[in-house]
Amino acid sequence: MYFLHAQGHLRALDRAESAMTDFRTVLRGVRTPPDLVTIVEIDDAVVSQFGRYPLARSDLARLVDAIARLKPRAIGLDILLLDKGTDAGDAALADALGAAPTAIAAAAVFPEHRQSIPVEKHQPLGTLPTAASFLWPLEEFAKRASVGVVNVTTDQNGVPRSVPMLFRGSDGIAMSFPLRVASLAMAIEPVIEPNRLVLGQLSIPTDADHGLPISFYGPRRTIRTISAAALLAGEPPAAAIAGKVVVVGAAVAGGGDFFPTPFEPLMPGVEVMATAITDLLAGDVIRHDRSVQVAEGIVCVILPMMIVGLLAWRRSTAGIVAAAGVVLLWMSATFLAASSGVWLGAAVPLAATAPPVLLFGIIQLWWGRRRAHYFAMKSEVLGQFQAPSVQRWLAADPNFLAEPVRQNGAVVFIDLSGFTSLSESIGPDRIRELLNEFHGIIDKDVAKYRGTITGFLGDGAMVLFGLPQPAPDDAVRAIDCAVSLSTSTSRWLKALPAPMASTLGYKLGAHFGTIVASRLGGTSHRHITATGDTVNVANRLMEVAAGHRVELSVSDELLQAAGRDSALYQSGALTGPLKTRLRGRSGSLAIWLWSQPARTADAGAVEHPDGSRPR
Repeated sequence: MYFLHAQGHLRALDRAESAMTDFRTVLRGVRTPPDLVTIVEIDDAVVSQFGRYPLARSDLARLVDAIARLKPRAIGLDILLLDKGTDAGDAALADALGAAPTAIAAAAVFPEHRQSIPVEKHQPLGTLPTAASFLWPLEEFAKRASVGVVNVTTDQNGVPRSVPMLFRGSDGIAMSFPLRVASLAMAIEPVIEPNRLVLGQLSIPTDADHGLPISFYGPRRTIRTISAAALLAGEPPAAAIAGKVVVVGAAVAGGGDFFPTPFEPLMPGVEVMATAITDLLAGDVIRHDRSVQVAEGIVCVILPMMIVGLLAWRRSTAGIVAAAGVVLLWMSATFLAASSGVWLGAAVPLAATAPPVLLFGIIQLWWGRRRAHYFAMKSEVLGQFQAPSVQRWLAADPNFLAEPVRQNGAVVFIDLSGFTSLSESIGPDRIRELLNEFHGIIDKDVAKYRGTITGFLGDGAMVLFGLPQPAPDDAVRAIDCAVSLSTSTSRWLKALPAPMASTLGYKLGAHFGTIVASRLGGTSHRHITATGDTVNVANRLMEVAAGHRVELSVSDELLQAAGRDSALYQSGALTGPLKTRLRGRSGSLAIWLWSQPARTADAGAVEHPDGSRPR
């Protein structure tokens, strides 16, 4: 991108560069120019006084004579004197031009709407703007004054950006108007060297085409400006002219010689010339020579590498902020460089950064979508092995139950009866199908009552109510879930073939009390569950249900916690409380027994503690 732009392509970047240059210039603010140059404007007041524009040669001669009498260092007449006037007027002006060191204007004509700058390295000064022809002043004026070309290089918005110091034509090399005036003022011929020119003790860096970048001091009349009418009337003090370089030019409304600048929408061309002359005399120029351009090329390589590197380094908000910080740092560096007299281009490095950053973004988006798809599939697969509620808790808080928590909770156990003996008579495929059906029934009812399946225990399951935090209705939902499981399981058993239905039964146990919720397992696999006496009691209550030939056995603690609104009071037969001893536990426990309202012998059959079944 850098080399394409250097070869004259990608001119759209120049518009962006111009906008950034104007912004930096305005941000820098107005500077006080050195007191070296005075502008004498041929303005509307002069035109009104003399009654015509352009001024008659005799009137122009009076103006030049008035300036010359005040002893300026040099006079620059930014007016094209191409056509012959009256003999008396031309003679008077020629005499006036010889009264002081004076330079007059010529113009270069280019074959295109913009300057053509062909590079012919085998020729000296091969990069100079090549003009098709020059518009020279009349010979009688050129004999009395030096001649300089007034053309400037503008951007696509018409803002003057630089003044070529030299122009090449078919008949030789021509010097620019600002350089000609400056050399007259210093009474020394300039020395032209690659990338610079020397005026006495001043070494002035120039652009690759020997152009002088223009550094505007401020808006119109920042450089001292005097009306030609006031000068002829003797109003300005002599000190405004004496010892100064005086630049004379037109500033007539509608005159056409105006340019937009960063500070001013319309600035007279004479003030542009005066600015360039002041820059030359003071050595107050902006460097944009070959070394600066090489630095821009290096930045075009380093800046994209840094931006993409930062984005790839963190791949997060921090990386984006760091990359944006680098861009802002570069923009700040260009501003500081401009304030220090170095013109570092910003548009080309930023444009060179865009393609790799865009490519990196596209790759990141593609890779991110692939990874998102992968993780979505992984999450979907893992979700089949872990309760959805547990997934949500862990996603919201990765440290959920990293430390054990003691709290109240309700525990429900369900288990099939006669499943072991059935497994001996049917194949493993049919066993797997039965378990899938049974587990699907459990999963549906538990999800309905917002419980958590902490694990499927072969032909049974453990269901917990009270995670992630205990709720006032944990006991109610646990009982409602147990009743629903009983109803659903009975319906499922009735739908099985008669040989299976006559073999299988089920039992449920439920208890309420203090549990210890935690993560259990090793380093490679962990699961969330509950432990403690409450869990053991709930498990043993399944044996009590089987021993009493009922579907469900619940503790008095659970029934009391649920209250009279639980499903046990709404349907079925509820008996209790009964004092019962549990296997492996000292003392007795008050329990309640519940059975379905329309229980058949086959559907409601349960195992005795000794493993036999009723007929």
